[in-house]
Amino acid sequence: MSVLICGSLAFDTITNFHGRFAQQILPDQVHNLSVSFLVPTLRREFGGCAGNIAYTLHHLGGRPLVKAALGNDGQDYLSRMQAWGLDTSLVHVANDSYTAQAIIITDQDNNQITAFHPGAMQLAHATSISSDKGIELAIIAPDGRDAMLQNARQLHALNIPFMFDPGQQLPMFDGDALRVFATQASWIALNDYEAAMLCERMGTTLEALSTSQLRGIVVTLGAQGCDVWQQGRKTHVPGIKASAIVDPTGCGDAVRGALLYGLQRGWPLERCALLGNRLGALKIAHRGGQNHPIGPELLAGV
Repeated sequence: MSVLICGSLAFDTITNFHGRFAQQILPDQVHNLSVSFLVPTLRREFGGCAGNIAYTLHHLGGRPLVKAALGNDGQDYLSRMQAWGLDTSLVHVANDSYTAQAIIITDQDNNQITAFHPGAMQLAHATSISSDKGIELAIIAPDGRDAMLQNARQLHALNIPFMFDPGQQLPMFDGDALRVFATQASWIALNDYEAAMLCERMGTTLEALSTSQLRGIVVTLGAQGCDVWQQGRKTHVPGIKASAIVDPTGCGDAVRGALLYGLQRGWPLERCALLGNRLGALKIAHRGGQNHPIGPELLAGV
């Protein structure tokens, strides 16, 4: 049985600023902002939430099925996923668009400034979810707005449990739309900033939200690990110390790949989160979202 991963496929242009953004931006001049950052290193990586999540899930031993969109420059990405043995029949190729592009600047404190061109991602709703793909579980990760809404409706209609991960697309949805997602989803995954925004827009709290039909909420806290909310109770799962702090790009996606791996196997959510913390610590020690080596030792003792 496969795990459907709905989300973006993108090329990441990753650069590093050897200083602190806070030292370059004057708070009393943000209305007249004109800032230039010298970035001596630059790399182009395969990225996007769906691609990053699929990478981690596949290398853990899962069977991801990606539903996304690529542009006319995306053949290398399509070939990459096919080389993993993935079914790419739900990847729409838009011949009149570029693949989504993220341009990321990371400072020495691992703060990031990102510019994002959605490109073909805006056409991700061109493919539909059907019952003949053997889908057992799914995630709706950041994607085109129409695709996220459509995917939630279709998964709910097919009675396929899914994790809602709005990520950087959360500001596109008002409280009413978020409430619909929350009633359709089985789990929600967010970082702490996104959790605060979601609760503010929905007029609720994580404690109250976790007492609904949701099976659980996972709130990632970076190096501190994550909080797991179930039926009004919060459990903290401590973080794992990383061997090195190299690049935070894709850490959240690595965590989500691990969560899906555990959920498909019926693990308790806290156990899934423990594996997620291991993957996040592993990922941050490597550049890009799809370069961290995943071996069987990661599953030992989880």
